[in-house]
Amino acid sequence: MKKVILILSSILVLILIAYFGFKSYTKSFSPASQAAYQQNGLDLQVNFSRPAKKGRFVFGREQDKALVPYGKVWRTGANEATVFKVGQKVLFGGKPLPAGEYSLWSVPGQGDWQIILNAESGQWGTEYNDGKDFLKVNVPIRVRGEVQEMFDIYFEPRPEGVNMVLSWDQTEAVIPILPQ
Repeated sequence: MKKVILILSSILVLILIAYFGFKSYTKSFSPASQAAYQQNGLDLQVNFSRPAKKGRFVFGREQDKALVPYGKVWRTGANEATVFKVGQKVLFGGKPLPAGEYSLWSVPGQGDWQIILNAESGQWGTEYNDGKDFLKVNVPIRVRGEVQEMFDIYFEPRPEGVNMVLSWDQTEAVIPILPQ
């Protein structure tokens, strides 16, 4: 019996070492990051991973072998699903959003993006469940003058609220957030 317990314990330890080793390995290519904003009655936080362009064609048509094809759901980052936390009720892209924690997904397009907040969070970034979508909004994009090598999310203050900006390559999706 002791031998069986020792073998099972050894297997469990090896599985845990492999899991955390793989997680660390993938994060070395797309490091974890966080953006936060606490002003004007807003308390916002985003946890995400930052993939790099590495000379690849990022946004575009699927037949052109774009890394993130137009019209397809994207995890909006890398590794685990991006998590958006809001501390109070807000207007997110013009729609009411209660306080809570959501996974953030997007569907990039040529002229605008659909931003999706999903009620499920904590999953790996490829495990999207559209049955748990909580809110969808379309937002404009703007073109950057220079290339952003690594994906980033940042907050851009406005007099009445803030813009959450999803920025990669030469594309930025801009999501207005207002206190409610």
